[in-house]
Formats: sequence, structure tokens, C-alpha cells
Amino acid sequence: MTRVLILAAGQGKRLRPLTNDRPKCLVPLLGKSLLERQVSTINKCGINDIHIVTGYCANQIKELGFLTSMNNKFESTNMVESLFSAMPFLSREGDLIIAYGDIVYEASNLEVLLKCDEEISLMIDLKWYDLWSLRLENPLEDAETLLMNNQGYVTELGKKPDGYEQIQGQYTGLIKIRSDRIKDFIKFYQSLDRSASYDGKDFFNMYMTSFLQLLIDSGWKVRGVPVENGWLEVDSVEDLSLYEEMGQEGTLGNFYEIDN
Repeated sequence: MTRVLILAAGQGKRLRPLTNDRPKCLVPLLGKSLLERQVSTINKCGINDIHIVTGYCANQIKELGFLTSMNNKFESTNMVESLFSAMPFLSREGDLIIAYGDIVYEASNLEVLLKCDEEISLMIDLKWYDLWSLRLENPLEDAETLLMNNQGYVTELGKKPDGYEQIQGQYTGLIKIRSDRIKDFIKFYQSLDRSASYDGKDFFNMYMTSFLQLLIDSGWKVRGVPVENGWLEVDSVEDLSLYEEMGQEGTLGNFYEIDN
């Protein structure tokens, strides 16, 4: 049985003042919170086993009735630490979807990821540039490297690119881990050197992409599951303003179909 773990512990500083009094996942996009939109999509795909890692303004999420785990060090740690703050949920049987709390996506995208039976799968947007070019004056400054081999397995992600030839797509913040690999996934994390530096960050502030790259470098098969748009990342006030404007103009559906 598939379950979903949503990582929503961060403070959402780039969305202030909207996050002055609420967690990032509860910021509204065209009348519904990011969390409400994401949970609706998950439910549409037949999944009701949802757990949320909280931190900043945690009670607001818990009061909505969700089962939660708390990253008590949310002010000084990063997303990998949030992920492993939910160890009891993480350790259970069943395929696991890990989702960032600041994204929304169409059910068709999630369904494609659910159908992939590799040990680890990542949703990759092949048409990322279309949206990035609207969000940013220079998309290359914000984009990260992502390279896949001829079999569709990711070989590199999360680095600063020197050019567009290093970007075959963009990792979207949706991960699937096959049930039989969960224990090894946890053991791998537990085996890492807490005193080492990971892409310039200490262990507790490691980027998720750095952790995934470590898995790849250790021989894990990480499949890139391609999509073409059908999702949004809400990283800043400017992002949100753009999406709201496009929604009112009727052009947002070119990138993400709003489900009212």
C-alpha cells in the first residue's frame, strides 16, 4: 500500500509576509492552500495514508487533523533532517512517496510516478524552461544540473550548471521509494558521517539533492520519471503573484491545471 510523507517544516522566509503567521504549505494559491491542493491530488490517486513533517507553526497543520511528526530543529536544519524526523512512519511497509510541502501537481503526474517500479524514482520536468523563463530573468541562475543515462537513470543532480547542456530536466520535489528498499534507505542515512561536509553543507543542513546524489554514487538505481509541466513550485512572493495573475488571465493551465 502506498503512503505519502509531506515535508512541511520550513519557515518559508522568501514568502514573507505571507508566512509571518502560517507555515508555507498553508499559503493560498487561487483560494486554496498548497497543502489542500496537494492532498486533494493525492486522494484522487487513491491514497489516503498521509503524514506531514511539521516544524514552523506546527499546530496549524496538526489542528487540520493530519498525523504529524515534528522536526524540533527546523530553525537550524534542512529537508533531509525533516525526512528522518518521521522515522516511525518512514519505517513502515509499503511504497513511499516523499513530497515537498511547497509544490502542487496534477494527478496525472503523480500517477506516472506511482506506476514506476524502480527502487527510487524522481519526477523530472522535461519542459522546465518554459516556466522558469517566466519566473526568472536568467533561468540558469536558479536551475540545477540533472543528467540521465540512456536507460533513464539519473547520474547527476543538484549542482550549479555551467550551461543548459547540463540540464536534461528539473527535479520537482516528488520522490518514490519502493517498499523493499525502505530499510536500506534508512540504513544508508544512518551510516553517513555526521562530521563530514556535503556540497558545502554540514550533515544536518544537507540538501535533498546531495543525499540523492550520495545514493546514486553508492550504486542505487534512481529512475527519472519524465513529465512535461503539470506542477508548480511556490518558492517566493514573486512566484505566487505570477501564478495568481496567470490564473486570473486563464494562462496558468498551460503549466498547471487548477482543480477548483
